[in-house]
Amino acid sequence: MPPIRAVLFDLDGVVRHFDPENVASIERAHELDPGSIEAIAFAPHHLEQVTTGRISRREWVERIGEELGNAEAADGWGSQPFRVDEEVLDLVDELRANGIRTAILTNGTDTIPDEVASINLGSHFESVFNSAEIGWTKPDARAFQHVLDELQLAPQEVFFTDDSASKLVGAEELGMLTHHFTGVAGLRESLRALGALRTARSDA
Repeated sequence: MPPIRAVLFDLDGVVRHFDPENVASIERAHELDPGSIEAIAFAPHHLEQVTTGRISRREWVERIGEELGNAEAADGWGSQPFRVDEEVLDLVDELRANGIRTAILTNGTDTIPDEVASINLGSHFESVFNSAEIGWTKPDARAFQHVLDELQLAPQEVFFTDDSASKLVGAEELGMLTHHFTGVAGLRESLRALGALRTARSDA
């Protein structure tokens, strides 16, 4: 098996996180049923359009507000704060120090470039691949092939991790190594087993 030359990360749920309590508080404040905002936001007909760049994030939020009957609640949901997982970034920096390339592939919207810049991810990742620019979303193999083409790497040289197991399928179809992310410790263990990180002994 060729050595791992790059690790590809999902963005949301791996590198950055949103607090679900923020959504719950918005729904309580507007007397909405729990889960009602995201039931609309993540409905396939809305999500596919915004994550393939057919509509902007602004248009997406407006449509959510219209369907919800509450534009203010939709705006609040659409402008939630997020945080970066510092443990993941430490791992990313360790990979880079070991000569491993790092990148992100996200099912995102047209605002991803500004969001990424706001948390300085460019200093940790070589590239951020955004489905809204690519035109294909995970788990479509064409999204992963785009990444491989841009990085000029073979599938067997790239390791992909995502917190959604269903998103791994397209990468696996191409022959990429994959990992279902449930935490930094498990990801680190998988990368060490593949030789992408130093062993625990040499870290000491």
